[in-house]
Amino acid sequence: MTENEKLLELREKAAALPLKPGCYIMHSADGTVIYVGKAKALRNRVSSYFHGSHNAKTEAMISNIDDFEVIIAKSEFEALVLENSLIKHHRPKYNILLKDDKGYPFVRLDIKSKYPRFSIASRRAKDGAEYFGPFGSRGNTKTALEMLLKALKLPTCSRRFPRDLGKERPCLNHHMGVCDAWCRGALSEDDYRARVDQAVMVLKGKGRELSARLTEEMTRAAEDLKFEEAARLRDTVRALGLLETRQTVLNKGASDTDAVGYFEGQVKSAFAVLHYVQGQLLAKDCELFEDPLGGYEESVSLLVRQYYMDADLIPSRVLLPLETEDMEELQRFLTEKAGHAVQITVPQRGMYREFLTAAQENAREEVERNTTATERVSRTAQWLMDALGLDAPPERVESFDISNTGSDDVVASMVVFMSGKPKKSEYKKFKMKTIEGQDDYGSMREAVGRRFARYAAGDEGFDELPDLLLIDGGDRHAAAAKEAMEEKGVSVPIFGMVKDDRHRTRALITSDGHEIGIQANPAVFAFIGNIQEETHRFAIEFHRSLRSKRVSRSRLDGIPGVGEKRKAELLKHFKSIRAIEAAGVDELARVVPGPAARAVYDHFHSEVTENESDHGTGQGQETENA
Repeated sequence: MTENEKLLELREKAAALPLKPGCYIMHSADGTVIYVGKAKALRNRVSSYFHGSHNAKTEAMISNIDDFEVIIAKSEFEALVLENSLIKHHRPKYNILLKDDKGYPFVRLDIKSKYPRFSIASRRAKDGAEYFGPFGSRGNTKTALEMLLKALKLPTCSRRFPRDLGKERPCLNHHMGVCDAWCRGALSEDDYRARVDQAVMVLKGKGRELSARLTEEMTRAAEDLKFEEAARLRDTVRALGLLETRQTVLNKGASDTDAVGYFEGQVKSAFAVLHYVQGQLLAKDCELFEDPLGGYEESVSLLVRQYYMDADLIPSRVLLPLETEDMEELQRFLTEKAGHAVQITVPQRGMYREFLTAAQENAREEVERNTTATERVSRTAQWLMDALGLDAPPERVESFDISNTGSDDVVASMVVFMSGKPKKSEYKKFKMKTIEGQDDYGSMREAVGRRFARYAAGDEGFDELPDLLLIDGGDRHAAAAKEAMEEKGVSVPIFGMVKDDRHRTRALITSDGHEIGIQANPAVFAFIGNIQEETHRFAIEFHRSLRSKRVSRSRLDGIPGVGEKRKAELLKHFKSIRAIEAAGVDELARVVPGPAARAVYDHFHSEVTENESDHGTGQGQETENA
């Protein structure tokens, strides 16, 4: 079956679907699930994949669809929940997927072990361990836990007890005073358990109570002249005090407000959630994606659903950067799951808008900090290769544009971009020689033909072929350029640059009229737009310079004793025709000889006199006729 026949078959199957809510599951030829989505009306949503143009990621997914199935749901709400379950089960290639479980982490204590250790866990599990939390972000929780263990001088190394007791010398942690060298075996298992119990008190929010108890023990030890023990307890109390002033994560639960940020850059995307408690920022979760996900609203909706569907604790308020079509269903689901009212809003002003702005800024900064200029160029070139069917990522790109005012001074510009950057030393200008009047297609044909004629002749500066040739204009401009190039025996991929209503390049187009949209890829959109603007700028500047010279020369033409050299000297000194006209004879004589200066002065002032005389005669005739 051909590709077109398969597309027609899928269209017919989609057109027969009911206008009911549900989930659709896309399969590849080998039966693998490659995409799962939900819909208010299955027929409309699924059919949309097989009509019209889409962004590059969606086009790639569609090209791999061999079949699909649907599951009809009772409501949009049921479809939302079902979609999440299917995505988690199948982990489809083309769905947006968070790398791991996000949300508030827990501190886990393996109480079955003789020497239990603390660790960070994404969720509670039925494994016999004890869990504390949830707390703030994973990074903050890890830092706070490490500070707690060092304050109580519990081990943080990789040794396991009782297996490793007495086998090796104490590590650097002991010499730094942050571990009591449990590996030596000098302290008992009961001593270890007592310290663990103290850590548990802090994790349960009883840090001040523990500090008060240890202070009493310190006082008694000092009274009993147990100064070494008193000093150890004093250090522990101080460390716990420092922990309390520097880290609140172990004393606070989940946030009451989450602000969601999403930013789609030229190469990467980022999803950020800021957790606030009573207006104070508690923690941040952020995930970076190695590609632009495509479709802002859809991306936000999918990521928010994934983030909160399996969360153990849900805030009372979630702030989104825009409204999504499933906000009502998601709000209902989270309210039922949380056991309390959850409000999902898009704030427009005030404190919550500031929270949202901060989340957006965090997402943007994450993308920009992790994206290099080389990556931008490489990803853009790779996209162009795939979308335009090139043999390799384009390294050298040339672009042509035509500029004219009516039939005067028709010119063309050629700009060169190498590795994503303009190479101005290789820009070229063409003044039309064979074209009379305003003929954009003929002008483009001449300019491109002359460029490749110089290549065929081996002329320096024209001896390297582009990997991609872009023409400012539509399919007819591209066809004219292609015809001129092929006449010179050269074959290079040629595409026109098509503008939208705001004069931005929205698509590339082949000589036979096939458009390739670029707006869905920010990096490509920006790159092609820069090329188009630079080509246009260079053409306009050349055209204006020729027009200016022509106008200037015509006003100075015919003056006795003033040839091309003296014209140039006058223009260089006075900068403009108007300044020359306003100059006196003495001023002019400083630049050219006296007779020439008088001739220039008389030339302009006799013109004024004649014009005034004509004007006066006209008025007289008008009066007489009246």
